[in-house]
Amino acid sequence: MKKVGLLICGLICFAFATKAQDWKVNLGSNAPSFVVEGKDQKKISSESLRGKVVLLNFFATWCPPCRRELPRLQKEIWEPLKDNEEFAVLVLAREEGWDKIDPFVKDNGYTFPVYPDLKRGVFGLFADQSIPRNVVLDRSGKIIYQSIGFEDQEFTKMVELIKAEVGKQ
Repeated sequence: MKKVGLLICGLICFAFATKAQDWKVNLGSNAPSFVVEGKDQKKISSESLRGKVVLLNFFATWCPPCRRELPRLQKEIWEPLKDNEEFAVLVLAREEGWDKIDPFVKDNGYTFPVYPDLKRGVFGLFADQSIPRNVVLDRSGKIIYQSIGFEDQEFTKMVELIKAEVGKQ
């Protein structure tokens, strides 16, 4: 009887953990409207990104999987696509401001655009918990890819999808 109770407890915990990772917006849906503000106070809205393939990456400087993912984002996505006018990337630091972002970016040599998401204003539109997360939007603003966590193989799939999507006319 004790084992059955433990099993039930474990299943309940698993169900809650799985639910905590749910997406608020489903694959194939239009992305919610959002605005981010850069260090120069220049605002970028989701509407201003229409016509571009967009990668939204949600991370935190303290997050070990995020720290493994971002070098690949720099090398495999940002460096080859940064000059492509049909592509945009927004790396959003969940609950972190410039005091954390600036030294982190400098210490790691990142050149992709990073924005604070202090109150989970953008992250909260997509999810409640768990980073890193990636969302890819097509040119019309529809969500064509979502991932939670970092796995090399899954990241490679995302890179291939982004490059294929950017290559479409």
